[in-house]
Amino acid sequence: MSTTETKRVTTARSGKVRPAPHRPAARARTIRETLAGYTFLLPWLIGFLALTVGPMAYSLYLSFTSYNLFSPPKWIGLDNYIRLFSDDPVFIQSAQITLFYVLIGTPIKLAAALAIAMLLNYRDRGAAFFRSAFYAPSLIGASVSVAIVWRAMFNTDGPVDRGLQIFGIHLGGWVGNVSLVVPMMIILAVWQFGATMVIFLAGLKQVPKELYEAAEVDGAGAFRRFRAVTLPMLSPVVFFNLLLELVGAFQVFASAYIISNGTGGPAGMTNFITLYLYKRGFTDSQMGYASAIGWIVMIVVAVIAVILFRSQKTWVHYSGDDR
Repeated sequence: MSTTETKRVTTARSGKVRPAPHRPAARARTIRETLAGYTFLLPWLIGFLALTVGPMAYSLYLSFTSYNLFSPPKWIGLDNYIRLFSDDPVFIQSAQITLFYVLIGTPIKLAAALAIAMLLNYRDRGAAFFRSAFYAPSLIGASVSVAIVWRAMFNTDGPVDRGLQIFGIHLGGWVGNVSLVVPMMIILAVWQFGATMVIFLAGLKQVPKELYEAAEVDGAGAFRRFRAVTLPMLSPVVFFNLLLELVGAFQVFASAYIISNGTGGPAGMTNFITLYLYKRGFTDSQMGYASAIGWIVMIVVAVIAVILFRSQKTWVHYSGDDR
């Protein structure tokens, strides 16, 4: 018996399968396919490095410097960050107002979007019209024109103020009122719930009707069906919308800038963190300080995102999940 036959018999007796010899042609084909994939990916990779990673790295460097756009950056270490939290009450107020806007406005917007989506889900007649009507404000976005119109509506002797005067309520305008200007900004954000509503509506369409029928047979009322069927089945969509809305709420700028004429008034109540960053960087020419503010915002948003992703194990239920 030859050596090759002996090895073949030994392999067969041991029950082991020897891997097929790696052919040079197959290896060359794999290399060509890999190179082709990286070639198609290269334009995006160059853009990502040049337009995202590069500016982020430079802004991180600037956050440790004193830079006023007219002279070279001067390294000062952690002075900008120490100053933010120890010697800048305007930043503290701006952060508090922004957190209030995010933590109050986001749940209200999500609740309004879900409520309208549920109404449209149970209505067939005219659903397309109402869906388009509710989605229309989201097409406009947080544009300058919307902020200008909103400012005119809620200003002194504006349509909203005049309408409330019919019922004996005299507020003297929302724009200049310290107590009402932030609620007005929240109302503006909630008014543009169309995109969130469409996503909720798409999720509701995927909930099996058999679950609602089984719950009704068990005697569950409307609220219990919502709590036991709708919310668990819709939890991945809620998580998705919650994450997007939280990140978007931290970026509010155009409406605050237009409504306050770039001042952040009255009494700094519209001086959201992005507007304060803009004023420090482009009005006061303190680009190093503004970069530090930007990185603080990014860290806060990243921490919130991590908390959400970690917490989803306890309240987000995916299809086929045994929890």
